[in-house]
Amino acid sequence: MQSIKVWDPLVRVFHWSLVAAFATAWLTADEWQSVHEVAGYGVMGLIAFRLVWGLVGSRYARFRQFVRPPAATLGYLNEVCHRREKRYLGHNPAGAAMVLALLAGLSLLTLSGWLYVTDAGGDWLEDVHEFIANALLGLVGLHIAGVIFTGLRHRENLIKSMFTGTKRPPDGDDVA
Repeated sequence: MQSIKVWDPLVRVFHWSLVAAFATAWLTADEWQSVHEVAGYGVMGLIAFRLVWGLVGSRYARFRQFVRPPAATLGYLNEVCHRREKRYLGHNPAGAAMVLALLAGLSLLTLSGWLYVTDAGGDWLEDVHEFIANALLGLVGLHIAGVIFTGLRHRENLIKSMFTGTKRPPDGDDVA
């Protein structure tokens, strides 16, 4: 079967490193504070990298390739509800909105954690930090559900493509 490169190695390493860092931070939040903080700084560094790579990276990594206005995202979701959405080679509008939500949420999460450990704020920051982490866990679940749903709808293993970087070539009405 033919395939084309979509996700460059840096996007893939970023993605799975972020998964590992977030999971580590989540799992060590109560018991291993030093590991939790190192994982948090790792998330912070990964987000900084992704923001830069979103400006200068490969075609499908660039924000200008996939960021769309809210009306376009709502239109896409309407098409999904009516089972007539197009297949996107890169991020579809809903996936793009999720990328932005996760990047924004992770930025707020790391900022609140950093402010808390540097004593820049009171104990209320710990509550804010925990609330953001829980909200992000919900977004991660929604992200995974969206990947599975989209993969089934378009008969494509999107999880595999985040390991290999490849997808099947566009055809018909697909958006490249």
